[in-house]
This record gives sequence, C-alpha cells and structure tokens, in this order.
Amino acid sequence: MGFPEDTKQMQRISRGSKQCPVGIDLATLGRKWTVHILESIGVLHIDRFNQILRSLPGLTPRVLIMRLNELEESGLITPIIIQKSPKLVSWTLTEKGQDTLPILEGYFSFTKKWHPDAKLKNHRSDSMKRPTLLELVEERKQGMVG
Repeated sequence: MGFPEDTKQMQRISRGSKQCPVGIDLATLGRKWTVHILESIGVLHIDRFNQILRSLPGLTPRVLIMRLNELEESGLITPIIIQKSPKLVSWTLTEKGQDTLPILEGYFSFTKKWHPDAKLKNHRSDSMKRPTLLELVEERKQGMVG
C-alpha cells in the first residue's frame, strides 16, 4: 500500500525521532488532520475507520490510513481487533495519547478564541457554532421581555 510520498514522510519522521523524541511527537501532532482524528477517537469516541472518515468532511481514506499509521507508530493510538475476518478494527488512545487531550483542548480553545470564524481548507468546521457571551445575553434579554 506504500506510496512514494508515504515512504519519504516516514523517513523524515523517523530521522527526526532519532534526534529528538519530542520532535517526532510534535511532527506527528502537527500533521494535517491529526488533531481532529485524535479528538474523534479520544473525545468524541468515534473509533472506527468509516465513522472517523464520515465525521471529518474533506478527509480522504488514503490520508486517514496514513495518519492512523503515524499515530500508531508514535504510540498515541492502538488498534483493537474486533473481528479478524472480515477485519474490523476500532482505535483507542494509549496512555500517551490520553496525555495529548489537554494539548488538544488548549489548541481548540485557542482557535475558537482567536480565529472563531476561520475555515481551514479541507478541514472540518464545527457544525454547531457556540453562541458568544453577547449572543447569550441578548437571547436572555429577549426571553425576559417577550
């Protein structure tokens, strides 16, 4: 299943990991879609391949396979074999993966505060936009008046 760019990428990541284990973790977390996949598995409990794919519009099967392999190689997730034939797998966070959850929470908090309307090309945008404090106050005022 190896694509030439997959091999180059793995060599880049592997080369970085020999120099600095923190570098490999940062490189993995910094890859496109990775934080969304970790959020799906660890927070939203969306842990099957097709469920993850459906939950992240714009994510392709090929990229999801690459990211799941990288996350597993980095020790952040582990597969759980549900059935051998046909093969059914779910993914779960390892202890190391669980330790990324505060990082993800901080990242999403940062992006919601400083870039609330940002739309990253080919990235999921939250389908449920949370109301701002001002919107909540206005809504409450209208409820009291009417």
